[in-house]
Amino acid sequence: MRVKNRLFWIVAVISLVIDQLTKFWIVQNFYLSETQPLIEGVFHLTYVTNTGAAFSLFSGKVEWLRWLSLAVSLGLMVLAWFGGVMRTFEQLGYGLILGGALGNGIDRFVAGSVVDFLDFRLIQFPIFNFADVSINIGIICLLIATFAQPKDTPRRNR
Repeated sequence: MRVKNRLFWIVAVISLVIDQLTKFWIVQNFYLSETQPLIEGVFHLTYVTNTGAAFSLFSGKVEWLRWLSLAVSLGLMVLAWFGGVMRTFEQLGYGLILGGALGNGIDRFVAGSVVDFLDFRLIQFPIFNFADVSINIGIICLLIATFAQPKDTPRRNR
């Protein structure tokens, strides 16, 4: 059996597994608010929770954010399953976004907040996690797909 948009599914699963395993490791090995410098003053692992979205936007709005994560995830799965065959960067982009949305969505449904721990202190960047990384790299892949797309090449359907 041939799976349509195979790269999409593989990337989504890998990004979800990396996200959930790293969050599990942090929760098992750190106390809430504990920080461990990897490069003092530059990059730390700091265990915090976030009831909002990226950069703590919409903090405390976990109820509708959990449903938004679910809707985005289901929409991406429907697109990959029932839509046409996507080009490589589209599969990478949408797969990474699905993995990230599922990773943070699982946290919101199970715990009511998202586990964040990647702490770049050199630039005072908000603490984030691998789901956030996946989503942002996914958006970059989709931008590449958009600008690299030949204007006269139609999408294939299977």
